[in-house]
Amino acid sequence: MEISKGLEGIYAAESAISSIDGKRGILRYWGYDINDLAKNSNFEEVCYLFLYGKLPKKNELKNFTSKLKEERKLPLQIIKIIKLAPKNSKTMAVLRTAVSALGLFDKNSDNLSKKNIIDKNIKLISQIPIIIAYFDRIRKNKPIIKPKKTLNHATNFLYMLGNKIDEEDSKIFDICLMLHAEHELNASVFSARVTASTLSDIYSAITSAVGTLKGELHGGANEKVLQMIKEIGDEKNVYGYLQKKLDSREKIMGFGHRVYRTKDPRAYILEKFSKRLSEKYNTNLYNISKKIEEFMHNQNKLTSKGIFVNVDFYSASVYSNLGISHDLFTTIFALARMPGWAAHLLEQYSDNRLIRPIAKYIGVKSRNYIPIGKRGR
Repeated sequence: MEISKGLEGIYAAESAISSIDGKRGILRYWGYDINDLAKNSNFEEVCYLFLYGKLPKKNELKNFTSKLKEERKLPLQIIKIIKLAPKNSKTMAVLRTAVSALGLFDKNSDNLSKKNIIDKNIKLISQIPIIIAYFDRIRKNKPIIKPKKTLNHATNFLYMLGNKIDEEDSKIFDICLMLHAEHELNASVFSARVTASTLSDIYSAITSAVGTLKGELHGGANEKVLQMIKEIGDEKNVYGYLQKKLDSREKIMGFGHRVYRTKDPRAYILEKFSKRLSEKYNTNLYNISKKIEEFMHNQNKLTSKGIFVNVDFYSASVYSNLGISHDLFTTIFALARMPGWAAHLLEQYSDNRLIRPIAKYIGVKSRNYIPIGKRGR
């Protein structure tokens, strides 16, 4: 029996939600190329696509968007839980706890009908940004900013953080959410589907996903990228800093992917946003980022491994220039990934089988039991 560590290369499910061509760098949602969606769509429309498997008609999108806005509210008890969290808490830990607690206030949480699953996911898509924004304000000793029903999903979140409303920034952030909305059977999706396969409730499954995303090998990489950029400090320090990292066999954050064998298609879009926002806000984040990519590109020429930029790399400078605190980066990932998680849960529940792999035993083959009195002192 061959063992594939990390289940690499193993098909664990059939899915119609997204497809990745790792060699050519192509990502599609329900057959739609991510580049077409980024140019023409918006996050609300993509949410509809994931929940219903099709793009909405004009009235369908209008009604769906209205429903999302109506669900921009939290039970008072959840707000109290957020306020009671230590202000130095990890933001993903607070989000994980709040999502889990939301299940306590849903009397129909165990109803797994398709309509109920969709309704609960719509609620969570709307509630997760509020949890994140409220905790960010509370921990900074600032009054919470209640959501505005007149704003779209992306703009409303930036507004609740206390950012000045800027049309260009909001559009960039909206596209960022689309880029992060889904990515096949990644770690958080798999953990959500494992939980759902036991016929547990939506809140338990999403809590599993958030807990999995919390790890830096999945959701926390862009925060590490920003930390690296700040440590470098100046363009002239890039090559020396990275060479030292490589010489000591340290990982360069924002590079490499389990599936892609070329530059992540989402990174091309984020690179343009990084450049534009750096020009707008006069920071050197983009310049340092570009130098890092150039250095790593030259390394690829020297080795056969080929390690390319992934989605985390340029999203770090984009989010930073949008005025988002670095320790919120992974929660943004969760905010954006919620519709993708929802689609996978709908798919899992619709054709469910308990996910239960087996392990190859490598322990002692057989032992005889020795009574405790004969085992010595």
